[in-house]
Amino acid sequence: MSLFTLALKSARARLAATILTIFAIALSTALVLGVEKIRAGARSGFAQTVSGADMLVGARSGSINLLLYAVFRLGDPTANVSWQTYQAFSRRSDVAWTVPLSLGDSHGGFRVLGTTEAYFTHYRYGDKRQLSFQVGQTFKDVQDAVLGADAAQKLGYQLGEEFAISHGVRSAAFAEHGNHPFKVVGILAPTGTPIDRTIHISLGGMEAVHEGYTNGAPKPIGRASSAPASTGQKRDEPDAITAFIVGLKNKATVLRYQRAVNTYRGEALTGVIPGVALSQLWRVLGPAEQALRAVSLLVVAAGLTGLLTTLLSTLNERRREIAVLRAVGARQRDVFALLVLESTIVAGFGALLGAGALNVMLAVAGRSIEASIGAPLGPLGLSHYDAYIVSLVTGLGFFLGFIPGWVAYRRSLGDGLSIRI
Repeated sequence: MSLFTLALKSARARLAATILTIFAIALSTALVLGVEKIRAGARSGFAQTVSGADMLVGARSGSINLLLYAVFRLGDPTANVSWQTYQAFSRRSDVAWTVPLSLGDSHGGFRVLGTTEAYFTHYRYGDKRQLSFQVGQTFKDVQDAVLGADAAQKLGYQLGEEFAISHGVRSAAFAEHGNHPFKVVGILAPTGTPIDRTIHISLGGMEAVHEGYTNGAPKPIGRASSAPASTGQKRDEPDAITAFIVGLKNKATVLRYQRAVNTYRGEALTGVIPGVALSQLWRVLGPAEQALRAVSLLVVAAGLTGLLTTLLSTLNERRREIAVLRAVGARQRDVFALLVLESTIVAGFGALLGAGALNVMLAVAGRSIEASIGAPLGPLGLSHYDAYIVSLVTGLGFFLGFIPGWVAYRRSLGDGLSIRI
């Protein structure tokens, strides 16, 4: 009988302890790989959210804050940009296109974005992919709305359904604009970006629902306009917007354009290069990433410590087993190798089980997980990092087996055969 077969039979003889140890190692391995997939997926997803934009312009604030609220729908803007300022920077000779963004409302927990048809023409994500529609078309009227894929799925809306948006972006949004219902005219294809969780309306629609509002609050009764918005009326020039995205004719002029934005005397503005702002964001989050990775590795260490504890605690019970093996001709090094091999098998099987279970879970429920965490996950299947972690856990199991193996190696032939009273 080979040592490998003997090690399998030995592990099976202590089935309950072996299963629990394998489960602990599998769980810790899945945690490490899951954290890495979320981290890598979040980085990739954030980087791919805006792939064709040269500049992001908003009211004076930090570059990370501007990037988060304007692109990723996280946080709140500090101030608005006047429409006149937007037009001034849109009409520069070095500008190829601009996309205005107006935020501040929500519906059913999803952000509402006011923009123009240029959003669907020029916005790019991933490898410079253009937005496409599952069904329907872009908005043509002030009461039209285009839903992201996740928003449509979670809300259960189909083409032609009507809804009212609420003023505010918190869970406790207030002042529902019930007098200005919107109708779903299009649903975008999934992108794996915050676009999926956004409700898009025209700037005219955004302006229409805020008639009678001053500084974000309704005017006193009797002062608000009582005339409903005509569906054919054009309101594509609001007083202010939240931010705007810029595409330049020549990428080499991006720094000059940024300088013009940041030094503009008519209004306090901030111009952000998306890639640079993302790099700053990852530098800020770097320590947190390392801490999370360290915690997950400590969980792996705890699982392997459980393996070592199990092997050491069963040595006393296995004294007679080891003595019998020695009596039938097994050498000390064979006993040593048996325990090392058993430790390696348990650790390796647990690591493979954890990696496999994680990938199966992501294949089955990956879409739901992405929607809940708000970021895409890493690619399915065993990646190089997965193979590295599985190999690392297996290797650590191999070396941990040296400890019980050495203890057994030191025991004499007669140990365990003598009767102790």
